[in-house]
Amino acid sequence: MRAPPTIQLAFNGVPLLQPLTGIGNYTVQLAKRMLNSDGLEPHFFYGTHWSRQVSAQAAPSVQKLLPWIRKNIPRSYDIRQWLQSRRFHAGAARGGFDLYHEPNNIPLPFDGPLVLTVHDLSWIRYPHMHPAERVQAMEKRFEGGLRRATRVITDSQFVKQELIDVFGIAPEKIHPVALGADERFAPKTPEQTQQTLLQHQLQYGRYFLAVGTLEPRKNLQLALNAFMAMPRLLRQRHPLVLVGMTGWHASPLQAQLAPLLAAGEVKQLGYLAPDELADIMAAACALIYPSIYEGFGLPPLEAMACGVPVIASNVSSIPEVVGDTGILLDPQDTAGLTEAMTTLASAPEVRANLSARAHQRSQNFSWDHCANQTRHIYHLALGHT
Repeated sequence: MRAPPTIQLAFNGVPLLQPLTGIGNYTVQLAKRMLNSDGLEPHFFYGTHWSRQVSAQAAPSVQKLLPWIRKNIPRSYDIRQWLQSRRFHAGAARGGFDLYHEPNNIPLPFDGPLVLTVHDLSWIRYPHMHPAERVQAMEKRFEGGLRRATRVITDSQFVKQELIDVFGIAPEKIHPVALGADERFAPKTPEQTQQTLLQHQLQYGRYFLAVGTLEPRKNLQLALNAFMAMPRLLRQRHPLVLVGMTGWHASPLQAQLAPLLAAGEVKQLGYLAPDELADIMAAACALIYPSIYEGFGLPPLEAMACGVPVIASNVSSIPEVVGDTGILLDPQDTAGLTEAMTTLASAPEVRANLSARAHQRSQNFSWDHCANQTRHIYHLALGHT
């Protein structure tokens, strides 16, 4: 049987131009693999131009400017979407693409088969946890793009069911494809992480780690309250380390953090480059992930790949990732989280057991598998058998 012709793929690379959080990581991992895939010629759109290369992130000055634009320029979402739509449509008309993959929820205009990745519906389930302008933009554009899609990819079975329940999308049109953990995330010895830990004045296995943008949905307030309920000596011996950018509506949390930062019981490292984050992750006592809603939850998987136990919420997609290898709690259970943190800090045998099971389960997830399944969905969208 003759192989299908090479697919000319239009792929939106705009998520690569910002610091790589969940969607950015998903986009870059797929983009790299599509670039080296037989039978596929990807063309990446970067907002102002097209390229055959996987681009690096935007310059630091641009990264600092984006939050200011969102805060101070009215209708910045609409303006940016309008400009990108015009440039994308013009380039797509010249490029003669067979297929367009939008990896970030809202597709740009395209006259042809569309594969759309939907990461979550948090803006519907918890609109008060997003900036109003973001919610308005999603309400205006999301459903039309969803219904235009030839095939829809979700990060989890949970999000697939959300799309069925909320929008009535046919189940056979939706394909759950689990994410993976970058190869940087692996078990590491104290010697392998020593340089990074010295830089941040941390000790191997002697701190709790919380990874995520400082915003309401990540529920870091619960992690902070649970940590504060631990005995003071234990807090001093196992500080809470926060990694992630400062997001929307973070001021109340930052005000509560101030005295703890001054006392050294909490350390706020901000956004870290992937290599540095991998060292910080691998040397943690446990990852604390009390998020209220996730479409997948990449940090728990990355921690599991490092052999680090996870204490996480028992809601949305998180149980699909963690399974029975971590401690899953109600996202409002402060006392339960305090007890779990205390146990992992003081019972090395419990931590060792969870560590081994977590690492073993993480091997079921990989970016190569994610990319292979995605390529198969491309062929389904094009009607290839």
